[in-house]
Formats: sequence, structure tokens, C-alpha cells
Amino acid sequence: MSVIDSPQIIAREVETPPGLFRRLIRQRQAKVGIGLAAAVVLLALLGPLLLPWATGYTSTEFAGRPFQPDGMLGTDNLGRDVLSRFLGGGLRLLMYAALATLLGMALGVLVGMTAAYRGGRVDGIIMRSNDVLLALPQLVFALLAITVLGPQGWVLVTVIGITHAPRIARVTRSATVNVITEDFIRAAEMYAVPKWKILVQDVLPNITGPLMVELGLRMTYSIGAVASLSFLGLGMQPPTADWGLMINENRIALVVQPWGVLLPVLAIAVLTVGTNLITDSLARAAANSNTGASK
Repeated sequence: MSVIDSPQIIAREVETPPGLFRRLIRQRQAKVGIGLAAAVVLLALLGPLLLPWATGYTSTEFAGRPFQPDGMLGTDNLGRDVLSRFLGGGLRLLMYAALATLLGMALGVLVGMTAAYRGGRVDGIIMRSNDVLLALPQLVFALLAITVLGPQGWVLVTVIGITHAPRIARVTRSATVNVITEDFIRAAEMYAVPKWKILVQDVLPNITGPLMVELGLRMTYSIGAVASLSFLGLGMQPPTADWGLMINENRIALVVQPWGVLLPVLAIAVLTVGTNLITDSLARAAANSNTGASK
């Protein structure tokens, strides 16, 4: 019998647990979540490309009298085509939410891993400072910062990302503490491997499960935060097409012309539900991975 066909190797291949992504895809809930989120993301990405030939109007062009059933879905508060505004209003929301989430993840992972690996006084100082930031309400901090610096895109991304970082740091620290006591970390330290290499090459790949779950949660919160700030007039500014801004502009005529409010609300709701389903499935897949590893 050849080495390739040996039963030991075959048994080892059979016993190898599937990766996180495979366990995620096997869940029906994850498939539904991916489908819902992908539909909204594609709509947001392709929507601006469909204007104006799909509706006959750009997102800022006058189409008729305000709050009238002209066109496919009527007009908004300034007489612009509702469908055109909707198709052109999702890209910035998703882009800002994604950038804010990535910024928060980068800061939180860096702080959490550093605190857990250094330990001692450094850990205490970092985490107590982290607790101070956690005590500040996210929305209040965002309102104050945007009021001072102005409602600009980079301010929106930075503020939301910073408010995410302390929560991500706590999760990262907890996951890192469970990894740094493993033998392969001690072996790397014995061979004088640089600390940053240990964190990047050995620790980070072993805390991917909790971080992916946190990524999904923070993306959900970022979408809600960007939309909420736009609704309050502190996010995207007129005449920019934006889903949160559409809700604020057209809520006064919800009974007369509901589409200007219902379309963005439904899109944000579907995206949020899809992201939550993916996050729950990721948490379940990560838990199964830990159970399999413990066995």
C-alpha cells in the first residue's frame, strides 16, 4: 500500500473539522441572511449605475409637484423622483458603514491583542481607559463630535469607528487571553520570534471566529448609526441621495406619499435582518468549532 493510501492519512483527513466558512454555509439561516444582505448590497451598488435611463431622472432632478403619484413611485418633498432617489441613496450608507466597521475593528483588535499579550500594568491602563470610553453613549458622542467638526463623511466614519473600538477591544482581549497560554505561543517566544509576528501569525488566526461574529454585529450597528445620524440631519446633507435622509425628508407626508419613507425603511430593515442572521450563524459555527477542538 502506498503512503498516499495509508489508512492513517485517510482517517486524519476524515477527522479534520470543516472550516468556519463551510460550517457557516451549511446552515439554512446563513443562506437566507446572505441572500437578503446580498440583494440590498447589489441594489446599492448597481442603483446609481441605472440612473437616469431606468427611471428617466437623476437623483436630484425635478420630476413634478411634491408628494404626487407622478412616475413609478411618485415624487418626494421637493418634487424629485422617489425611485431615483432610492436607487442612488444606498451606496454612501453602505460605504460609510463598512469603513466605520473596518476602522473600529482595526483599532479594537490592535488594542485588545496588545493589552492581553503585554498583561500587567499595560493591560490595566489600556482596559481602564477602554472602560471610560465604554461609559460614553455612542449616539451622544457622535452627536457632539459631528456638531463640532461638521457633518462630513470622514467625520462620520471616524466617530462611529472610534465608538466601536472599545467593545471590539474587550472581545479581542478575552479571545487573546485564551490563546497566549498555548504551547505553540511559548515555543515561538523561546525561539525569540518578534512579538508582532507572534500576534499576527499565531494569535490572530486563532481568534478569527469571535472576531467575525463581532464584525457582523458592528456592521449592523454601523448601518443603524449612519442612517440615524442622516435622519437627524448630521449625516449626509441635501441634496445628496441617502436612505436615512429620505426618511427624514418625506416623513411629513407618510400618509399621502408613503414610498419615500417605506422604500428606505424596508431596505435598511432587510439589510439589518440579513446581517443579524449571518452573525448568529457565525456565532453558532464558531461555537461548534470550539466544541470540536475541545474534543
